[in-house]
Amino acid sequence: MSPNPVAETVASLMPRAKEELAALVAFRSVADFEQFPRSESEGAADWIATALRAEGFQDVALLDTPDGTQSVYGYLPGPEGAKTVLLYAHYDVQPPLDEAGWATPPFELTERDGRWYGRGTADCKGGVLMHLLALRALKANGGVPVHVKVIAEGSEEQGTGGLERYAEAHPELLAADTVVIGDAGNFRVGLPTVTSTLRGMTMLRVQVDTLEGNLHSGQFGGAAPDALGALIRVLDSLRAEDGSTTVDGLVADSTWEGLVYDEEQFRRDARVLDGVELIGSGSVADRIWARPAVTVLGIDCPPVVGATPSVQAGARALVSLRVPPGVDAAEATKLLRAHLEARTPWGARVAVEQIGQGQAFRADTTSPAYQAMADAMAVAYPGEEMQYAGQGGSIPLCNTLAALYPDAEILLIGLSEPEAQIHAVNESVSPEELERLSVAEAHFLLNYAAS
Repeated sequence: MSPNPVAETVASLMPRAKEELAALVAFRSVADFEQFPRSESEGAADWIATALRAEGFQDVALLDTPDGTQSVYGYLPGPEGAKTVLLYAHYDVQPPLDEAGWATPPFELTERDGRWYGRGTADCKGGVLMHLLALRALKANGGVPVHVKVIAEGSEEQGTGGLERYAEAHPELLAADTVVIGDAGNFRVGLPTVTSTLRGMTMLRVQVDTLEGNLHSGQFGGAAPDALGALIRVLDSLRAEDGSTTVDGLVADSTWEGLVYDEEQFRRDARVLDGVELIGSGSVADRIWARPAVTVLGIDCPPVVGATPSVQAGARALVSLRVPPGVDAAEATKLLRAHLEARTPWGARVAVEQIGQGQAFRADTTSPAYQAMADAMAVAYPGEEMQYAGQGGSIPLCNTLAALYPDAEILLIGLSEPEAQIHAVNESVSPEELERLSVAEAHFLLNYAAS
C-alpha cells in the first residue's frame, strides 16, 4: 500500500478496530429470537449507536422495523452543498451452526494464522468497522467531504424485510446520491472487486403429511405411505441428474459475461472434497451468478440417533431458491410452490409456506461513482485493477433503494472473500482486507466529492 496520510491513519487505527470488532462479535445477534435472546441483537444495535454518536453523528436512532428488529441510523453532516452518501452494513449474523465444529468460540474474536475468526467478522460486523475506519481517517485528514448517512440493518440474514418496509414507509430517510453497500467481497484476497449483480431469493417451508400418526415399519411398511419418503422424492425432483436446478417453468440457461471463475479455483474456494464433482452445467460463473440455484436448507425428521422403526406420518423441509437478475422473485416463488405441490407423490398432503423473498439486483457500472471507486481501489491496491463480479447471495435492500432512489448510484464492496467462509463454521476476516478496503472507501468519498 503506497504511503499516504489516509492509509497511515487507517493503519494506526487497526489495533483499536480489532478491539471494537471483538466487542461487536461478542453479541450473539442472530435475528431469530427463538434461538438467541432479543437482548443480544439490541446490545449490538446499542453498541453501533454509541459508536456513531462518538463520531459526531446526529439524529442517531434505533429504528423499530416491521419485522420486530432494529436498524441503526445516523447522519453526519458534511460541507454545505456536498453530495450525500449512504453507507450500509448489517449487524445481525447467521447462527453459529455446530459450535463444536469451530476451532475457537464463534462469538469470541480470535486471531489465528493472520486472520480474525468469529461469527460476523466478515459478514457483516466487519463492514460496520470498515465504514468507521474510513470516516475516522478522513476526519483526521481534513474532514469528511460529503454528507454521510449510515444504516446498520438488524435482520438482513433472516430475509424478513424489516428495513425494506421501513424505508418504503419513510422514503426520505435513506435518500442519497450514492449508496455504498458494505456487504459484498473481493473475488479473492488482494484483488479489488465491486459486485455488479446479486441473485434474488425466495425461501419456502414445505410440509408433507400422509398418516394420522407414526406406524410400526414392520407391521405397516410397504403399503403405508411414508411422509419422509414422499418429501425426499419431491426434493429430489428439484435437480436434474447433473445437479442443475430444475423448477418447472423456470428458465435456467443464462450466461455470465465478465470475470471468469476458474473451476479449480472454485473447488479450492468451496473446499470440495477430492473426487466429488461440481454440480450443474455451463461455466462456474454461469452457475453461481447467472442461473437459479435451489438448496435444501434443512429437514425436520427423526435424527439417526434415537430413531425408532417407524413409518413417518409427517416431515418438512426449508427450501431456498436463488434467482438471477432478470427473473422476478415473486414469479419464481409461484413456480417453486407449484412445482412442490405438483411433484409431491402418492397423493400426500402438502402445505407450502413462504418464509422470505428478495429481488435480484443489477448495478449500473457506467456511473461516475464506479470510476471514483476504481481510482480509490487503485490507491488501496497498488498495481491491481478493479474487477466486476457477480454474487450468488441476496441483499434485498438493494432493489428497494434502487426503486426509491432511481437516480442514486449503488456500489457493493466488502470483506466476504472466499477465505472468509461466511455462513459456515470458522468464519473469519482478513485484517489486511479490512485495512485496504477502509482506505479505498475513504479515497472513494474524496474522489466522489470532487467529481
